Amino acid sequence: MSSALQDRPAQLEAGIPGPDRDQYRPDRDQYRPGRTITDWEPENEAFWQSTGRKVARRNLWIAVPALLVAFVVWQVWSVTATNLRDVGFGFSTSQLFWLTAIPGLTGGTARILYTFLGPMIGQRRFTALSTVVLVVPLIWLGVAIQNPDTPYAVMVSIAALCGIGGANFASSLANIGFFFPKAEKGNATGINGGLGNLGVSVVQLVTPIVITSSVIALGSAQHKADGTPVYLQNAAFLWVPVLVILAAVAWFGQNDLKVAATPFRQQKIIFRRKHTWLMTWLYVGTFGSFIGFAAALPLLIKTTFPAYSIATYAWMGPALGALARWAGGWIADRLGGARVTVLSFLGMALSIIGVINFLPAGSDSGNFYGFFACFLSAFLFSGIGNGSTFRQIPVIFRNRQVKGLEPGTPEYAKALKQSEVEAGAVTGFTSAIAAYGFFFIPAMFANFAVTSAMWGFVAFYASCVLVAWHYYARRSAEAPS
Repeated sequence: MSSALQDRPAQLEAGIPGPDRDQYRPDRDQYRPGRTITDWEPENEAFWQSTGRKVARRNLWIAVPALLVAFVVWQVWSVTATNLRDVGFGFSTSQLFWLTAIPGLTGGTARILYTFLGPMIGQRRFTALSTVVLVVPLIWLGVAIQNPDTPYAVMVSIAALCGIGGANFASSLANIGFFFPKAEKGNATGINGGLGNLGVSVVQLVTPIVITSSVIALGSAQHKADGTPVYLQNAAFLWVPVLVILAAVAWFGQNDLKVAATPFRQQKIIFRRKHTWLMTWLYVGTFGSFIGFAAALPLLIKTTFPAYSIATYAWMGPALGALARWAGGWIADRLGGARVTVLSFLGMALSIIGVINFLPAGSDSGNFYGFFACFLSAFLFSGIGNGSTFRQIPVIFRNRQVKGLEPGTPEYAKALKQSEVEAGAVTGFTSAIAAYGFFFIPAMFANFAVTSAMWGFVAFYASCVLVAWHYYARRSAEAPS
């Protein structure tokens, strides 16, 4: 790329017209589906209106369903585990909670790898490949679940492989952010993350329906104690053709963005940034809670309030949280991410205190509807916080990189580019660590009393309020965002 092209982002950022900006005519062929884009200027209003918005939205709306189904694979065990004992599997309640938790462990770990691989390989290629590989654990699950003599160790292995579906989130959001101008990043990542998160509620809503249908069943039926036939394999096999189709659509319909291609040596600097770790702490509180509660809630309802239907209630919380994420990004673009983040943690803490008060205790059988309403509130505030924290990250890293630099200079342009690289890497890394909430929350319910675990969450949210207020929201904050 010529030096004129390299300097152009700084000119555009400063709002400076000029001959280079007026005369620039990009190669239009590169913006077609399936191509690699070498010239990308979302901050150039003329480019954005004529070409950029259409291309960015096409890539976004292909990424969303691929991410949604990846979440389905990641969360399929949250519902599958609740049905195993009904068809003859002799696993304990603790073992079932562990099967629910294990995908969170592998998903979080794989997210760390995907965070850095995605920008290196490219949005189009990585979305297609990371989507199609999820066929493997689903086919294995569909076969193994038909035999109640399948060893627990095999089920653990399948659950671990399903966890890879959760890793797609890190690469998807890190890449999509590069397509949009700073004024629309919060909304774009809110759409991508929020609608992608809907995969959690989709699997919890659809699975109880499809496992009772013999029409789409491949394989034999299992039978409950009362003789009712079910087809648990449907929960896995249903999504195999969907994954193949979505991988093909991504391969032929998305674009690889050259500006987002970044070697690891340029990304690893984020580990020396204090705000990488502070924002990770906050995102563990928002997304970690969302995904952990989503994984644990079906089994929590079944063991705490067994008279109430998982199929009727469990999907509602994740759906509300996913949609609230979209709203959280939009609100944060207007009110400021830090303020919204503080409010979200206060809301989560109060919601969980409400959950505790409605749990069964001693001779008191508890109040399911109060319990469920407070859980819905916790999902709502966690979703809002998911959107606001992801809006904070690019603002924090942008402001700190360009601080003291004159807009329109080469130094400013270089700092701006580095802030994009770091913000993308931090977005992926924080999502990776937060994904461990999927593991730790069910694991805490497997090893501690529910009430004790809940008070632990409240204490953690209190620490998040202090961090968000001190570093980002108060008047003299170090990094207002």
